[in-house]
Amino acid sequence: MRIAQLNFRQPPGPGDLIALDIDPEALITLQQLQRDYGDMVSVTKPNGRLAYFINDATEVRRILTRNHNKYIKGPGFERVKMLLGNGLIVSDGDAWRRSRRMIQPSFSRRNLHQLINVMVERCDRRANQWADISTSKSECNITVETSDFALELILLSIFGSDYDARILAEGDNPFAFLSRSSKRDLSVAMKAHNLRKLLLSIIEERRAREGLMQFDFLSMYLKAKDKDGQQFSSLELFDELMTLIVAGFETTANTLSWAWYLIAKHSDVEKKILMEIEKCLPRGSKFSVESLQAMQYMQQVLEETLRLYPPVWLFTRRSCELDELSDYDVPPDTDIYLSPFVLHRTEHYWTEPNRFNPERFSQTNAPIKDRPYYPFSLGPRRCIGEYFSFLEMKIHLGMLLPRFRMQLIDNVEPELELAINLRAAKDIVMKLTER
Repeated sequence: MRIAQLNFRQPPGPGDLIALDIDPEALITLQQLQRDYGDMVSVTKPNGRLAYFINDATEVRRILTRNHNKYIKGPGFERVKMLLGNGLIVSDGDAWRRSRRMIQPSFSRRNLHQLINVMVERCDRRANQWADISTSKSECNITVETSDFALELILLSIFGSDYDARILAEGDNPFAFLSRSSKRDLSVAMKAHNLRKLLLSIIEERRAREGLMQFDFLSMYLKAKDKDGQQFSSLELFDELMTLIVAGFETTANTLSWAWYLIAKHSDVEKKILMEIEKCLPRGSKFSVESLQAMQYMQQVLEETLRLYPPVWLFTRRSCELDELSDYDVPPDTDIYLSPFVLHRTEHYWTEPNRFNPERFSQTNAPIKDRPYYPFSLGPRRCIGEYFSFLEMKIHLGMLLPRFRMQLIDNVEPELELAINLRAAKDIVMKLTER
């Protein structure tokens, strides 16, 4: 039986206990709840906790923006905290506000534009590797390729010259386990913990040569100060760097993997992107802020990819005080489930929601300001690295797509792995040829 919350107005919901976790079964459950009860549903979980599934775009925005201070991180973040410590993604309250204010300036567009040359250089190296693949066997594991590329780039963006001098000092990349497996369990947390000594030594060396700092995220984090003039401690920096490494590569890697798959599946989209690249980046010219901003169709393609395959398919929150949504109350200590994957594929918000159609993000068809779309979350906790990710993805496609063609090996749609991050259950392998 559902546990009654006296004097509270609750959304409709089933009478049976409903199990919810961050797993494939949860998606099936949420989709069924939405079909049966609508966009505001209340359930009681087997542990007796009250939970709401919110798929109403206006109320999702209210929770994540205007009323965000009434909610803290919800169920499932224990696993994330095991890996990332108390970094920006996991922390709450004053600790989160302090970190966010200190880190935010590092992600200004002016700072990120200084990393464009690093992105171009890594894409150029990837192009040479892809040329070898096309010559030798022509099959390309795009899941591995985009994961390796994105991990390498975020490490270079964080550590600069220390990437080669310290991270790769023994030849192998000690962070490679992050891109080789999607698991985020205790074994992965232990591997991350084993990197503490290395990262702390790099941090201390950088502090010692503060006057000779280079431009990278570590340098910017080291210079950051809170409102009292205090800097991050070395242990705080370790948590923030691990957060930046994991979050900084997974979102981009997964999105690029899906983008290559979708482009290969839609030749008309591929043709339009190639025409735009040729127009915005004539042969022999270099990437610039202006040329990247001019690639509007590529932006649409990436946004539509993120609509269909949002990196985090399920967000959770927990109410810490009474709130009101629409005609319902949210009692304190209620678990909240928000799914970009479900909302982005809800028919009354999107015409033909399961169809890949970049045109829906064109200027003439742009959704209104409060559009039902939040692949990077919304409000104060919106992903701080969103612009960095789009720069990286545009440069990656802008350099590699004109040179290489990816072709599907079969027409089987990849199954989903619905863990903390959304990715293909099996690596996506395609035929790679040079144009």
